[in-house]
Amino acid sequence: MSKAKRTELGQLGEFGLIDHLTKSIKLKNASTLKGVGDDAAVLDYNKKQMVVTTDLLLEGIHFDLTYTPLKHLGYKAVVVNLSDVYAMNATPKQITVSLGISSKMSLEAMDQLYEGIYLACDKFGVDLIGGDTTTSLTGLTISVTALGEAEADKLTYRNQASVNDLICVSGDLGSAYMGLQLLEREKKVFAGNSEAQPDFAGYDYPLERQLKPEPRRDVVELLEKIGVKPTSMIDVSDGLSSDLLHICKQSDKGCRIYEDKIPIDHTTVSLSEEMNFNPMIAALNGGEDYELLFTISLADYEKFKTDNDLKIYAIGHITEASKGCYLVTSSDQEVELKAQGWNHLKE
Repeated sequence: MSKAKRTELGQLGEFGLIDHLTKSIKLKNASTLKGVGDDAAVLDYNKKQMVVTTDLLLEGIHFDLTYTPLKHLGYKAVVVNLSDVYAMNATPKQITVSLGISSKMSLEAMDQLYEGIYLACDKFGVDLIGGDTTTSLTGLTISVTALGEAEADKLTYRNQASVNDLICVSGDLGSAYMGLQLLEREKKVFAGNSEAQPDFAGYDYPLERQLKPEPRRDVVELLEKIGVKPTSMIDVSDGLSSDLLHICKQSDKGCRIYEDKIPIDHTTVSLSEEMNFNPMIAALNGGEDYELLFTISLADYEKFKTDNDLKIYAIGHITEASKGCYLVTSSDQEVELKAQGWNHLKE
C-alpha cells in the first residue's frame, strides 16, 4: 500500500499557500469588483442593503478531527454563515476565510478543507474574496465572514413578531445533535479498541445533518415566490428553545409551542431510543439543525397550503409577553422554555 503524499506547508510559506489555495477562484457576482489579491476586496451593492455575519470554529470546541472529514468541515464552515444570511431574508454573495493552522496540517489536508469550501461557494453562488492565515499552537481555527444583500423592505429581523403570529420551522429538529452523540459514542468505542469498526448502520441521516448541514436557501426562495415576508426569523443553531427565546426577548413577546407539533425525523427517534435519550430534548436544546425558525401572520400561513412541498411546520403561536414562554406537552401541561442549548462560554 503506497503512502499518501504529504507536502509540508513550510515548503510553500504563507504567500505560496495563499496562491495555491486561491488560484482557481472565479468570481460569480457583479457586486464583486475586486476579490483576492489586493489589500481589501471591493464590493458594489448599489441601492441594496448589505448584511455581514461571522462565525469562528475552533478544533476541540466546535469540531473533532477524529471523525470530521476535512472536506465536510470546509463545507460546514461556510454554510453555517450562509444560514445566518438567509435568516435575515437576504442572499449571500461573498465570504472571507481566515485560518489558524497547526504544524500537523499538510498541504494535502488544506486541499481537502478547501475542496469543501469551494463546493459550498459553487453550490450557493458565493465568491471567496479574501481572508488571512497564521500559525496556531492550539489546533485548527477557522473564521468565515459572509456578506449578503437584500432589498431594504425584504430584510427580516428578530424583533417584529406580533401577538397571534404563527411560529413556523422549516424542517425537523434534533437530528444534528443525535448525529453528534453517535459520533462521540463510536469515538469512545474506538478509543477502547483500535480494531473496532464504527457502527453507523441505518443512521446516515443524523450523521449528515451533523457533518454536512444545509442552509435553507430554498425556504427563502419559497417565501419570495408566494409573497410572504416573515415578521421575525432566526436560524436554529443553538437549539429551538434558545433561538425562539431570542425572538421573544427581542420582540418583547411570549409564546406557546406544542410538543406534538414539533417535527422530529423517525431516524432521530430510533437513534434516541437506542441511546436512552429523549428526542424532544434533542429537538429543543440540541442545536446545529440550521433550519429557519420564523413567525408569520395567520393570513400568510394560508399561502403555504398551496405550495408547501418544503414541509413548513407550524409549531405554536406568539402571545403577550406577560404570558411567558412555554412548551405545551402532549398531556396538556405547560413547561417553561429555558435557554439550555449551546452555550459558547459554558465550562
